[in-house]
Amino acid sequence: MPSEVIQWFPGHMAKTRRMIAENLKNVDIVIEILDARIPYSSRNPEIARLTEGKPTLLLLNKASLADADQNQRWKQQYTNDHTVCLLTDCVTGEGLKALAPAIRQILAEKLKKYEEKGMAGRRVRAMVLGIPNVGKSSLINRICGNKKTKVEDRPGVTLDKQWVSTNIGVDLLDMPGILWPKFEERRVGENLALTGAIRDGVLDVESLAVILCKRLRLLYPELLAARYKLGDLSAYKDFTDYELFETIGKKRGFLISGGEVNTERTAITLLDEFRAAKIGRITIDRYSKEELPRA
Repeated sequence: MPSEVIQWFPGHMAKTRRMIAENLKNVDIVIEILDARIPYSSRNPEIARLTEGKPTLLLLNKASLADADQNQRWKQQYTNDHTVCLLTDCVTGEGLKALAPAIRQILAEKLKKYEEKGMAGRRVRAMVLGIPNVGKSSLINRICGNKKTKVEDRPGVTLDKQWVSTNIGVDLLDMPGILWPKFEERRVGENLALTGAIRDGVLDVESLAVILCKRLRLLYPELLAARYKLGDLSAYKDFTDYELFETIGKKRGFLISGGEVNTERTAITLLDEFRAAKIGRITIDRYSKEELPRA
């Protein structure tokens, strides 16, 4: 992969930033959704700036795909006096029952004032924000109980705002996914690409799969070895990440004429199986007390 800073910022994302600023006054609360597999990398630093002053409910979505222990660590890290953090999953429904009570908890003082003014039945309005492909539309559809918004497993599908009414007393303003113009930390850009937040093709798929091998052999060696029948990974301690990647291709039988590894097929398989949690529940943004991530 090239050494320059990774950039991927389609034109509609600049429009999204303007829409956030224009519509913020119309909502009571911001619901920011992160990918639980990359809780640090998927937190857009611009969202905090754009929504400053608004109460926030933070959702670590796709929690069933992420490391259970890391889920709890990140939930604790992101919970403070101004933010409530929940673990959710739009596929399994995990954590969604806690959504309405959490919103009422955060807005308790505001709801009390509405009640005093005779507006007890007023519906809460929330703006739903997050990076592309983090599960915003899927989460909304799950809450609504039927298909309200277009959902596809690729970034950039929702291109305009849309209001959605739910049965939990909250109207949701679903906004397009928003990234920031430049990823100053290369690892952040790589992690976004690994989870599919950046459109496939922006980065070379084989180089990306080698990066994934590097992450997995460091963080989850047992899961990597078990999935691809590698045995004791210590046998590969002198292998480069690329050589280990090729070994996975050989173990899977992804060979072409001459006995060479079909690296493209190996790369696509590795990335697809990581994204579908077939390798196991994995969090590639590790929580560390010694080196706290940005809040």
